[in-house]
Amino acid sequence: MNTNLLWLIPTLPFAGFLINGTLGRKLPRGIVAAVALLFTAVPALIVADLWIYMKSAGAPLALSVRSCPWIAVSGFHVDFAFAVDHLTLIMLGVVTGVGFLIHVYSAGYMAHEEGYWRFFAYLNLFMFFMLVLVLSASFLLLFVGWEGVGLASYLLIGFYFTKDSAANAGKKAFIVNRIGDFGFLLAMFLIVAHFGSLDFHTVFANASTIPAPITAICLLLVLGATGKSAQIPLYVWLPDAMEGPTPVSALIHAATMVTAGIYMVARCHVLFDMSPTALAVVACIGAATAFFAATIGMVQHDIKRVLAYSTVSQLGYMFMACGVGAYSAGIFHLMTHAFFKALLFLAAGSVIHALSGEQDMRKMGGLRKRIPITFWTMTAGVFAIAGLPPLSGFFSKDEILLQTFSHGGSLYIFLWLVGLITAGLTSFYMFRLWFKTFFGPEHFDEHTHSLSAHGATVHSSKSSTLTLEAEPDNGHASHSQGVHESPLVMTVPLMVLALLATIGGIVGVPSAFGGHNEFEHFLEPVFASGNLPVHEAGSSMLAISLAIVSVLVALLGLYVAWLLYYRKPGLSRKLATSSGAAKGLYALLDHKYWVDEIYGRGIVAPLLASSRVLLNGLIDTGVVQGSVSLIAGTTGAVSSLTRRMQSGNIRSYAGWLALGAAAVIAVALFGHYPLH
Repeated sequence: MNTNLLWLIPTLPFAGFLINGTLGRKLPRGIVAAVALLFTAVPALIVADLWIYMKSAGAPLALSVRSCPWIAVSGFHVDFAFAVDHLTLIMLGVVTGVGFLIHVYSAGYMAHEEGYWRFFAYLNLFMFFMLVLVLSASFLLLFVGWEGVGLASYLLIGFYFTKDSAANAGKKAFIVNRIGDFGFLLAMFLIVAHFGSLDFHTVFANASTIPAPITAICLLLVLGATGKSAQIPLYVWLPDAMEGPTPVSALIHAATMVTAGIYMVARCHVLFDMSPTALAVVACIGAATAFFAATIGMVQHDIKRVLAYSTVSQLGYMFMACGVGAYSAGIFHLMTHAFFKALLFLAAGSVIHALSGEQDMRKMGGLRKRIPITFWTMTAGVFAIAGLPPLSGFFSKDEILLQTFSHGGSLYIFLWLVGLITAGLTSFYMFRLWFKTFFGPEHFDEHTHSLSAHGATVHSSKSSTLTLEAEPDNGHASHSQGVHESPLVMTVPLMVLALLATIGGIVGVPSAFGGHNEFEHFLEPVFASGNLPVHEAGSSMLAISLAIVSVLVALLGLYVAWLLYYRKPGLSRKLATSSGAAKGLYALLDHKYWVDEIYGRGIVAPLLASSRVLLNGLIDTGVVQGSVSLIAGTTGAVSSLTRRMQSGNIRSYAGWLALGAAAVIAVALFGHYPLH
């Protein structure tokens, strides 16, 4: 295979961004969509060819391509280089494959949006930076992609920039991620100081021989990863990212940005393996985030926000896997999560499309017969994320729980228990969403939805509480039909993703269930180079026992959701409004533990107040404006005096001459300067 093709993988989406970004305003929408799809499909084909090549017998374990030196200063140099190993290959497959399906879906979903060309330009830009991040062969180039996806997410989350809530969500995502990036930068400074290089191969090859503060480096990297992958304490930006269009949510949550932190930890596994402290921190952050976000997701009413907190929770599982050294299990869950979470978001978008922008699940119900394709595809996603066999989420999530339990020690047994309870909560809130959306009586006003469909004034609204997306008119469905199924351009990606969510776990079936865990063997060349001893994941009997417990917990979540939202639909409302602990607990979860309020009053408000006093009051007004005013006043006074001297009167000139002579004589006499 010609390795120069690696350059094309990120370059083509960037070309799509340039074309649509500069010419898209004047191009027909069909051409804009064709450009975006073409420049995303070709990289996916190159990755497929790369996959076949690297799987073939005798293929090298890694490919790389380098340009001329990128930075060369005083002995320190960094090449602009890409490298592909088996870990990179899986990430490339997820980003290009799932990303392409989301592009196809977007062509229908955004069909009648203003800024169509701008949306696809941003989407291609997002793909470009994510592919640079994944392909990079050095920390520095990875950081370029890292910052780039932050920029692209800011543009896409704030796509409806005339809405205050969307603009604020974009800024929130950008600023919170800068906090994590600060940690990443400090980690790179330490790496340069001790290793003299930012090249992955050089740093990892010398990690065990050069004395360096490995734990500090790893913890700073973890800080960066918590920002990008929305973990405690920097998870707060991700739920608000729902303000962007639904395909954006699918892309961010499934295939691109939030997976970057998991990928970075797995890529740096050689360093993390040398620091048990850093690994324990990663595992604890992951378990805490998984449980914390799952509890909030239980009471959300906005269908997209339920999925948003679900993403935060599932990313916690991936962190927990990396924290116990089970990197392949974490990447396996990353892949299956990309399938079913992209499916769930796009199916949610199809529900929103059917209801002309409605996102509140309290105004849904009874949709399973009205939009059958959306119902059945979303059902596959719900069962997959709930961890029910034999769908993909069952194998990937249970592998994480098994690896955590088998790690040994009371801490990891506790983390396994947290993960197990979280699995039950996940099953509950996802089936709650399923029952409230598709079962029971219809709570929507079809006539109202039908009439309001063409209004589409929501994007120009200044509302700061709810994002309402206009229904895309695809030409195949008439609004006069009321609630209706989405067109093929939207349902075909749903069907493909539903198939992947259903059977995608086959590649990771462990030996305890009669499989060979091909996924783990595929990644062995990457993770076998670490310093962490490979521990056994326990016997087959243990694996089966833990899986049975996990399935029972998931079924318990399903049963509780069925009881509260199908069998006795008014019971949950009574619990929420009753007096006592249940009401208090519901209020706590409904207000999301008041974390946003605590951050607002504890961090944001003091920063704003100090900025107004120090930066605006003292420095800006006092120093900057004061200096300018002083200089202007002095110049004015001098010019006024000079103007008086230049009067054109001979007697005045003689007087000034006499005054000057007197001044010189006075200086000579009293200053003891000789006159010559």
